[in-house]
Amino acid sequence: MTTSRSFNSSFNTSWWRFLIPLGLQLGIILIIPAQSAYTYNFGQSAVLQTLPVDPYDLLRGYSQTLSYDISQTEILKQFPGGKDLVDQLVTGDTFYVILEPNITKDKLPPVASKVIKITEEIPSDLGNNQVALQGTIEQSGQIKYGLETYYLPESQRDKINQEINDLQSNTEGTRLFVVEIKVDRWGNSVPISLWIDQHKYSF
Repeated sequence: MTTSRSFNSSFNTSWWRFLIPLGLQLGIILIIPAQSAYTYNFGQSAVLQTLPVDPYDLLRGYSQTLSYDISQTEILKQFPGGKDLVDQLVTGDTFYVILEPNITKDKLPPVASKVIKITEEIPSDLGNNQVALQGTIEQSGQIKYGLETYYLPESQRDKINQEINDLQSNTEGTRLFVVEIKVDRWGNSVPISLWIDQHKYSF
């Protein structure tokens, strides 16, 4: 009987040692899409001015890599709170870009949101129409918002790339190239749609 109980106890311990790490891994896997779904459904809208960087990312499949005006430290330094804060940030640090929509009635494509200020924490007095977009300093010194890669739909791939190429080669006038996003109360964000002039492509 003693041997049997010892075996059962050992078996149960081994079983739990297997289940606990597995449960933690599954939890992490499920949290990411759950967070994105929450942000998509309950976040507030904002619009970012966008520039293409690399039309083909071989490591991630067919995608468009995007960069934003606010991805550049020199631009962030121009806004209230930006100069002092940005100079202090090191790899892994997070900060928040406070955005407010431009009031443009029925304007299409939408106009990029205004940057109000740069802060270390989400302000307690954030306005009703304002969002606090979280950014992170990468090891390379680049700024990332988690909005840098857009996977092109198969049916729209050629058309989007052609429009982007036309945009890059256009030397006359200005063509708008913006991304609509949703931002939740913690600063997490997801892309909603890409605008190239009057053409809208949903994510």
